Amino acid sequence: MKKISRDDIKKRGFGRFVKSFGYSLDGLIYAYKYEQSMLIHVIATIGVIIANILLNISPTEWLITFIAIGMVLAAELINTAIEAIVDLVTLEIHPLAKIAKDCGSAATFVLALMAGVIGFVIYIPHILDIVGVLCIAAL
Repeated sequence: MKKISRDDIKKRGFGRFVKSFGYSLDGLIYAYKYEQSMLIHVIATIGVIIANILLNISPTEWLITFIAIGMVLAAELINTAIEAIVDLVTLEIHPLAKIAKDCGSAATFVLALMAGVIGFVIYIPHILDIVGVLCIAAL
């Protein structure tokens, strides 16, 4: 029997490239519809964008906040994939399945915490400037 390599199976070309965007969009839609954490992250993203506009942050600060947002959303998508794979393998409550799911969730949690720290570091000076201006105006 002739062995077939993975490269022989994988289709190449522009059509496959275009379809891959559709598959990615399917993953985003699934996570948004069925993962509560993704909805929370999307709401937080909207809040960050509004805060960025209101606080008139610098282009560098915009970039940093978008990197943080992207990391958190990507981690949530990877966590969703881990959960789906574990559920595909077993629906039983197994200690190793719990470890896989808990570690995936923890990765998202750590990145969300770091994004929060980034937000504080970026926003606090802007907020203090506004408070200072308001205090001077009140005098």
